[in-house]
Amino acid sequence: MATTLHETIAHRQRTLAATVLGSQTFWVLVAVVLACIFLSFATDSFATAKNLYNITRNVTFIAIIALGMTLVIITGGIDLSVGSVLCLCSMVLAVTMHAGYGIGTGIAVSVATALVIGAFNGILIAYLGFPPFVVTLGMLSVARSLAMVASNNTVVFEFGPDHAKLLALGGGAVFGIANPVIYMIVLALLTGFVLRWTRIGRYIYAIGGNEKAAVATGLPVRPIKVCVYMISALSAGIAGIIQTGWLGAVTTNIGAGMELQVIAAAVIGGANLAGGAGTAFGALVGAALIEVIRNSLGLLGINAFWQGTFIGGAIILAVLFDRIRNFRQSE
Repeated sequence: MATTLHETIAHRQRTLAATVLGSQTFWVLVAVVLACIFLSFATDSFATAKNLYNITRNVTFIAIIALGMTLVIITGGIDLSVGSVLCLCSMVLAVTMHAGYGIGTGIAVSVATALVIGAFNGILIAYLGFPPFVVTLGMLSVARSLAMVASNNTVVFEFGPDHAKLLALGGGAVFGIANPVIYMIVLALLTGFVLRWTRIGRYIYAIGGNEKAAVATGLPVRPIKVCVYMISALSAGIAGIIQTGWLGAVTTNIGAGMELQVIAAAVIGGANLAGGAGTAFGALVGAALIEVIRNSLGLLGINAFWQGTFIGGAIILAVLFDRIRNFRQSE
């Protein structure tokens, strides 16, 4: 009996070790840790309290949107509109508060805008059969155009009577931890809980794994796909609200190109563009790697224009890793 128990424990340990070592998220986390260690010795300014504070704060905006993007990618979709949705939601918040309304009203209108956009994308994709790439690419242009219309393409930096409250919301800190970091952690825990422990989380993975089988088994595929696009847009809207408070001003070029970094964070963190795989923790790790790369270029005196090359290379390596893993599993 003791031998059997020992063998069972040993088998579980081997299985756990194999799972961890075969996880893309684990190796990306290792890369982040090694990069931080290297930069701590290679530069005098990386490991300073100020720089680490900036890194953890800056990573939140990509990470928060990557959480929503991960859900979309797990279902086999894509959302190219998140950068423009962030811009529109930020501008709606700014314009509403600039007109004299309170922060509660501004946030409510901004969140409602995000949910409407997400529902619109989801309905076209889930019920009318439009390709996600086409729908969200179109929304990328529409949302930024609406942001220009809402502000007359001007900078908004005065937020009415609750100006100070908005700046504290995005720019404040609790016990030395930036508020955006706290929001990111809470949202990541919530997303992880939904994916791991709820029925809708299991449905999301099932849809990405085999949508036809999910439909055949009676899963509410269409409503769930609408839901994930609404969550993706909502995550962009939340990031926009936080970033507005942090920056203290909104321009119509805010969030430009962010969708590529968000997708990169999700994919680097282990989300499979074919669907069926991805985690909330992976989205955070992927976003962290991107921010460490961005931060390190300046500290090492490397031209910032190389950032796209490093991020693009990381995406290709992540996809290559996934292909190799799938090939080994199929043998």
